[in-house]
Amino acid sequence: MKLEHWREYLIEAWGLGTFMVSAGVFATIIYSPELPFSIIFPNDFVKGLFMGIAMGLTAIAIIYSPWGKRSGAHINPAVTITFFRLKKLSTSDTIGYIFAQFIGGLLGVLLVILILGKSFTNPPINYAITIPGKWGLTTALIAEFILSFGLMLMVLFTSNNDRLSKYTGVFSGILVATFIAFEAPISGMSINPARTFASGLPAQVWDGFWIYYFAPPLAMLTAAEIYLHYPKKPKVICCKLCPNHEQICIANKCCCE
Repeated sequence: MKLEHWREYLIEAWGLGTFMVSAGVFATIIYSPELPFSIIFPNDFVKGLFMGIAMGLTAIAIIYSPWGKRSGAHINPAVTITFFRLKKLSTSDTIGYIFAQFIGGLLGVLLVILILGKSFTNPPINYAITIPGKWGLTTALIAEFILSFGLMLMVLFTSNNDRLSKYTGVFSGILVATFIAFEAPISGMSINPARTFASGLPAQVWDGFWIYYFAPPLAMLTAAEIYLHYPKKPKVICCKLCPNHEQICIANKCCCE
């Protein structure tokens, strides 16, 4: 890890930590029978819609925040590994990002436990864990792969397009909201190894844990290979979900500064 990039590492920790705090708080508000808010939502589908909207807006806020614009707002080891494959991150920065993401996500969940206690840790919230749904491991694996693949392919084609790059964060938030609203019952909608670890460790629940470590990185790397072999692709600008001229960039040979 490069000491001069410690700020970017801390931002990545903050980013996923913030996302997990938001996920924990909104999941508790929307789903916990111990709180009065759950009766506002007539059924699980409506609850899923509101949860999706909340997390989509959270993702957008993180990506477009001044800190998110600096680190690139990966907040996901699978995203970081993909940009490493695209030669936009050094080995040391990749390690720094991933380590920070795991620590930040875990600290975010621990903070929610401290604030909300049993309302968050008890069922049906259960630490906001991501586990395969009633359709089983295979379906969850396929779903995680498709979602991760689609998200990364969108990021690559929009963030490297002059007209669309500034909207990549919006598109990402829309996809996150849609995935949570419609896919969460299938796999828990993780697409993020650090996000699953952050909830799984304190809950000590590891059902299908390998899915969330295997599918997202493989799917995003597959998307990167397809992008690299697309004949009319633009060049890979940098390692940010929001290429911008406002913040420095640690990417190798960055073109967004």
